[in-house]
Amino acid sequence: MKNYLVVFCLLFFSAEVYSQGKIDGFYRGKGNATAVLGLGFEDSKDYFAGTDKTGLSRSLYYANIYGAYGITSDLDVSFSLPYMSSNKNSDLQDMSLFLKYRVYKTELGNGKLQLSLAAGFSTPIGNYTTGGLNDLGQQATIIDGRALIHYHWHTGWFATLQSGYSFKSKPTPESIPVTLKVGKTLSKWYYDFYYDYQHSFGGIDYRGTPAPQDFKEFGVDYHKIGGTLYRSFNSNWGAYVSLSYLLAGRNVFQGPGYGLGIVYTP
Repeated sequence: MKNYLVVFCLLFFSAEVYSQGKIDGFYRGKGNATAVLGLGFEDSKDYFAGTDKTGLSRSLYYANIYGAYGITSDLDVSFSLPYMSSNKNSDLQDMSLFLKYRVYKTELGNGKLQLSLAAGFSTPIGNYTTGGLNDLGQQATIIDGRALIHYHWHTGWFATLQSGYSFKSKPTPESIPVTLKVGKTLSKWYYDFYYDYQHSFGGIDYRGTPAPQDFKEFGVDYHKIGGTLYRSFNSNWGAYVSLSYLLAGRNVFQGPGYGLGIVYTP
């Protein structure tokens, strides 16, 4: 079943936070492609100004188009573009493009171990504004470098750890992301659970100094958990549902996120 391989590299977007990591530990295979249409909703009930809760709330809706293609058996390319809406702010957000290369693989114990490197960038497509809590993003261009270690047991269980560095256009602070994901692949079903973390270097806080504030300068940290459940209907079609919750952070909204989507593999 090829199309489950794309589910856990879907981007669950929010205005500040990418969760589940931007890449995964699985490969499409040479000449294989996948297209995904995802929809989602974030129902945030609180906002961390710096690290202090403020009681501010927000509802965010999104639609995301995602595509992945196997250039070779060890090289994948992926693309995503979300459309987002929060209050009266609606626009295309940031387009992302990633390359992922498997540098090492071996049989180890009761499964397979592989190491991968990835690089990519994201850049604003829409002309969304910054300067309020209903912003759709920080209008930053980001260059990402990632390393992944992935182990897949013969029973179907897997674990993936990824981290790297995000270079961001000034004045947005650069950051380090970390994502740990565990799950299981079956003939028709796939599920996972993940923990996602980001640490930003410096930046300012909401309601801090200086004033007036440039929202592009906010330092964004977060701790987030979530999971995905996917079912394949046949060799071409499948569907997924996802759930996430932002536990704590800096200059981020706290609350649950819900997603669903359809997956097509030619």
